[in-house]
Amino acid sequence: MAMTSKATIDPREAEHFGRLAADWWNPKGSSAMLHKLNPVRLRYIREALDQHMDADPEGFTPLKGKTALDVGCGAGLLCEPLARLGGSVTGVDAAPENIGAARAHAAASGLVIDYVAGEAETAVAGRTFDLVTSMEVIEHVTDAAAFIATLAAALSPGGLMILSTPNRTPLSRLAMITVGEGFGMIPRGTHDHDKFLTPDELTDLLTAAGLEVFDLRGLSFSPMAGFHLSDDTSLNYLLSARRSA
Repeated sequence: MAMTSKATIDPREAEHFGRLAADWWNPKGSSAMLHKLNPVRLRYIREALDQHMDADPEGFTPLKGKTALDVGCGAGLLCEPLARLGGSVTGVDAAPENIGAARAHAAASGLVIDYVAGEAETAVAGRTFDLVTSMEVIEHVTDAAAFIATLAAALSPGGLMILSTPNRTPLSRLAMITVGEGFGMIPRGTHDHDKFLTPDELTDLLTAAGLEVFDLRGLSFSPMAGFHLSDDTSLNYLLSARRSA
């Protein structure tokens, strides 16, 4: 499948996240919320890999011999664990500042990751990957359908795609914007509630792009358990889709 040529980067969004680049790896800084979400994401990804790729659940490198692409990678919070899982990883981000921070951190960590700044539509045109991830990104693009088409075009036959995004509900507005941004836990201006997608809307976009959605899990929060996987998708959710071999 040819890569769509329609650009989906919102320059204002790229500028917003680029300003956060220097602080991205600080677990108590402006990206603290992402640091809290990352272990839950990784648990979900590992379970999906074990299920979809028939990986050894006791093994340490389920992505060995596989290629992985993370779109909207920021400064590499997900790319680095994917590399440690054995994958040959490419990270793409709209903000050059984020890519600079990602490259520096990977080098200091002794990891080889291919980081590319710019539109995924052109950055990885003509290439396909066994795993494509994009976490908390689709709610920031200008055209969700075109963005999904781009991700789908980058997925190899038999490949696995994993996405996460906030649901468009009163709870997500309260938690992420009224409380999260209002009290400084999330940088102000990060979210536009009207751009959040429901699971049904995202599933329809993936189906239209020729993929099959086979798993949906909620990403919830409680004072006792913190962030955790659940059946409640009202706040945020993770979704797995596949391309037929």
